[in-house]
Amino acid sequence: MYDVIVVGARCAGSPLAMLLARRGHKVLVVDRATFPSDTVSTHYIHQAGLSRLQDWGILDRLVATEPPAMRHLTFSYTDIFLEGFADPIDGITEVYSPRRTILDEILVDEARRAGAEVVEGFTVTDVIFAEGRAAGVRGRIGDGPEREFTARFVVGADGRNSTVAGLVGAEIYRSVPAACFVYYSYYDGLDWTFQHRTGFGEQQLGAWPTHNDQHLVAVMRRKERMREFRANVEGSFHEIIDQVVPELGEDLRTNGKRAENFRAMAYPDNFYRRSAGPGWALVGDAGYHKDPFTGWGITDALKYTEVLAEKLHEGLSGSRPIDEAVEEYTKIRDAESNGTFELTCSLAELSLTPYYDSVFRATSMSPEYTTKFFGLIAGGIPGEEFFAPANLERLYEDVNMPADRRILTRS
Repeated sequence: MYDVIVVGARCAGSPLAMLLARRGHKVLVVDRATFPSDTVSTHYIHQAGLSRLQDWGILDRLVATEPPAMRHLTFSYTDIFLEGFADPIDGITEVYSPRRTILDEILVDEARRAGAEVVEGFTVTDVIFAEGRAAGVRGRIGDGPEREFTARFVVGADGRNSTVAGLVGAEIYRSVPAACFVYYSYYDGLDWTFQHRTGFGEQQLGAWPTHNDQHLVAVMRRKERMREFRANVEGSFHEIIDQVVPELGEDLRTNGKRAENFRAMAYPDNFYRRSAGPGWALVGDAGYHKDPFTGWGITDALKYTEVLAEKLHEGLSGSRPIDEAVEEYTKIRDAESNGTFELTCSLAELSLTPYYDSVFRATSMSPEYTTKFFGLIAGGIPGEEFFAPANLERLYEDVNMPADRRILTRS
């Protein structure tokens, strides 16, 4: 019997297994994928996420694979422009967007190095229950015979369409409809810095360097325009870039060479799902999913995986009842992620509310607050601080914002 079985071995599951195994717990990780393998992703890791990798002793290994370092970010919302970078977080002065074929393989290997057992290519078909508690999983590798593993606790780290969530009956208790769809691919021949540009007409361009001297280039539009987009994917893709940032559109046509097929992200609604129950928990996108617009998926997975690992250790070591400890993890996650969730859902509409328009417009006129904006993006400044009415009042005063544009609260 294992102490914990983790279903899903990517950026939530493998770190969880690693952290638990490092503390002496017997851990099994299973994943239907084999590694290295790709998955749909923004790839972006904020400074706050890199800080977790640094603390775990993994960051140097990732950096050794030579993902391009980014130290200058460009954001725009129609006619509002913000350029710069955040102050260092735990000494980290750059961000990276590694290919998932590289990042996930490192994380899986670190779980193994820590002593966790990893079974790849294993599809979970059932969660075993005993005396009302999750007590293991059943599944198989390919067409092989069904296998059964038992444990004191089961964790679903298997993504937004979580099999474990369905098998344990974890309901969604907060949901915001998804507004958009994304298409992206990888391009050779570009020399762009990080670009996150929301244009007029409710459309967006994102681009950032990744491994192999390539750039991930992505576009976003409202869901109701997806059929129109799919009628001519290549043409629609270039049309959005041409309309949002014409000079980048021209450069893409002249110098860019698409290296892979387009990938579509028609993602589900933003949600919080019940993430703790008798003998089970959910982590990463399995329990809490939001629009990729702000790119917080990987960073949040790393951050809240660490919280869950600590609470599981408290329970497994006998210092407190394990279900009680894990329930506290969900409360911490919900409280700390709420600001990011709300901001992401609003910005992903691709049109700023009057409140956000006023805040970001004033921010663009203040070098000091622009640095704070990038601190917010990086995970170094809490949203409660950045958007505090008293701080916004001072910002508006400093930049001489017209009185009718000095909106202090979202409502």
